[in-house]
Amino acid sequence: MTEVEPSRPVPPSASPRTPEGAGPAAGETPVASAFDIGLRPLGLLDPLRWLVAGWRDFMRCPAIGLFYGACFALMGWALITVYQQAPAYVLALSAGFLLVGPLLCLGLYHASRQLEAGLRPDLGESLLAWDRKLATLAIFGFVLLVLEMLWGRASLIVFAVSFDGMPDFKGSLMALLDPENLQFIVAYLLVGAVFAGLIFAISVISIPMILDQQTDAITAGLTSLRLVLTQPLVMLLWGALITGLIVLAMLPWFAGLLLAGPVLGHASWHAYRSAVVAPRDEA
Repeated sequence: MTEVEPSRPVPPSASPRTPEGAGPAAGETPVASAFDIGLRPLGLLDPLRWLVAGWRDFMRCPAIGLFYGACFALMGWALITVYQQAPAYVLALSAGFLLVGPLLCLGLYHASRQLEAGLRPDLGESLLAWDRKLATLAIFGFVLLVLEMLWGRASLIVFAVSFDGMPDFKGSLMALLDPENLQFIVAYLLVGAVFAGLIFAISVISIPMILDQQTDAITAGLTSLRLVLTQPLVMLLWGALITGLIVLAMLPWFAGLLLAGPVLGHASWHAYRSAVVAPRDEA
């Protein structure tokens, strides 16, 4: 398999920190708008290269990766437990995980950034990678939460117009598996595809970009959306690979997330670095 070209080194994280809002730290250059940020052309083989690079990063710091992988698996087990005991709270818990998940991935992005700089990643530093970007991440997380709530509301509307009364979660699952409810199945999947595609489009490279650059949530989200709209085939393939690997990892009681979670997290950092021209790359 084709070797991944090494990325250019980044400034060490040990450089002096600057409080958010007080100006860029060393090595960070403010960006004017999402349309001023350069995007590199991508090939259909690039998503596979990102996975290879993600696996390589995981093997270089396996303890960090397994820690975050265990967190992802615990999140899955928590959903199963809540579904069995109190299914009405599953959607609320899923929305909460929508905020926790990106913060966990942020630690993996930080580890890959350190490896790229020739430094040794530290678990403690990765857990605090969000501290200088808290306000920006909070805004972006709020946007994701709103989209998740709209998604849930739209799904409830589909149920309401398709059935007499609202089925419980088991009834919902049976409805999705019943061929007689083809119209409902198509509508439900279309609604899910629209919202899942929108969330993917605005977030696929946003979080690593927020970590790596002195930027705001809107600029990061618009840059991510612009990447998906200008190179749809590559990003569609990347989204399909992420979805497929996560689904496979969930089948054996979420145990596969121990590996798939951190590998995809590291790979997402390489997707960002391959697609976005960072200010330091232009120096």
